[in-house]
Amino acid sequence: MKPIDNSIGSEKTRPILFGQRREQLGKAMGLAARLPLSKDRAMQTKHLSSNPATGLVPRVLPPSPDVPADELAARLKSIRREMNADGFDVIVISDVKNIQYFTDFRSNSYYYNSRPFFALITAEDLMLFGGTYERAYVEWKERSFSAAYYAGYIDDAVKLIADTVRDLFKGKAPRVGVDYGEEMSGRASLFLVDALRDVSARGDLKSATATLWRVRQIKTPFEAELKRTAFAICNEAFDQTIAQARIGITEYELWRMMQAQTFLNGAESGDPFPLIFGKGDFTYGRPASDRRLELGHYVWSDFRATYGGYPADRNRIARAGEPEDWERKTYAAVRDVTLELCHLIRAGITCAEFFNEGTKLWEPLNAGNKFSLITAGVKGARFGHSGGMGVVEPPSLGPDDDVEIRPGMIFHVEPKLERDGAVFQFEECVYVREDGIDFLAPLCPETIPIIR
Repeated sequence: MKPIDNSIGSEKTRPILFGQRREQLGKAMGLAARLPLSKDRAMQTKHLSSNPATGLVPRVLPPSPDVPADELAARLKSIRREMNADGFDVIVISDVKNIQYFTDFRSNSYYYNSRPFFALITAEDLMLFGGTYERAYVEWKERSFSAAYYAGYIDDAVKLIADTVRDLFKGKAPRVGVDYGEEMSGRASLFLVDALRDVSARGDLKSATATLWRVRQIKTPFEAELKRTAFAICNEAFDQTIAQARIGITEYELWRMMQAQTFLNGAESGDPFPLIFGKGDFTYGRPASDRRLELGHYVWSDFRATYGGYPADRNRIARAGEPEDWERKTYAAVRDVTLELCHLIRAGITCAEFFNEGTKLWEPLNAGNKFSLITAGVKGARFGHSGGMGVVEPPSLGPDDDVEIRPGMIFHVEPKLERDGAVFQFEECVYVREDGIDFLAPLCPETIPIIR
């Protein structure tokens, strides 16, 4: 990927030390009264009531704020610059996250496949396409885009998009890109592919994902604060529900409590996330089951809840019963190395260079590790990844990714050690600044949480 200048280094928008300038940032962006800027502020909310059977506690957190108009304009300016660099006249976007990123349009109808939304970006236009029944909501308030509506289903939407491209370019065959590719999963449709090829120069339809990622991979302070709030929501939910857990509870019961608590804490959406019990038999992608918590089990979870469209993606662990001395020492060692890895991240080096430096720190701990995707030489190995509106975004903190780390990037650092029936993992999230990093979530606890 080519580097991109999103003006992160300007006095107005560069990454800042949140601990020193949170209030200044909030006032400048009009968020002081609406967007919690730290765990303390996010969680210093009024307890309304609680269910004594579950210990679930609702808290007051306002809905996430609209993206400021000047930020939306900057995103559009950036993608148009990158389109010009890559030779695109038009990009058609179908991935919900791309649509929301450029339009700040949010709709529950995104979840329907029959009448999907699309958007189109040119040097002059930003246009949303939706079903006719969406008109009332689209026009419910002022928007940063124009809109066109179709009656019917996806083939009707595709015809409208193709006809619009023809009208915009009036006989010229434009160079067309679409957001099908790496880490983007839009509304894949052969109807759309065929229609866009018909209107493209020489029938050549290209993936625009690299173009889009060069814009999206640089996060503004506004985006970082949405992530910070999502982390606070999930981190607190884990602590709250682990405090209520007991030996004998099922995975599914604890999962339901934890998912419910994230919503009570202010989450605006929450995809199913893994929460499993195990002692040497960890299956990380498995949905929660009726397995009961036993002494010696490790609880492993990985959150997905969002605030303002930005998911937390935070791994947390706990142990059932008192750990042995070697477990306490290993927990502390893995936590220390994880934090050292975080501090290796800096602007100006590549992701591959970070991985090579980090491997030297991690190697002494990796002996006997059953989890191989952290080991140098294993295909797909990495210490972590970027994140934003997507749970996982490029670039990867791996040996084959030569993307330069730049101010404004967000990285999740999550090495995992699985041995002797235990799992040790600490997912820390950092926001890259010109002079270092800022942690977006409270650090994982110094000692292992215990369920007694």
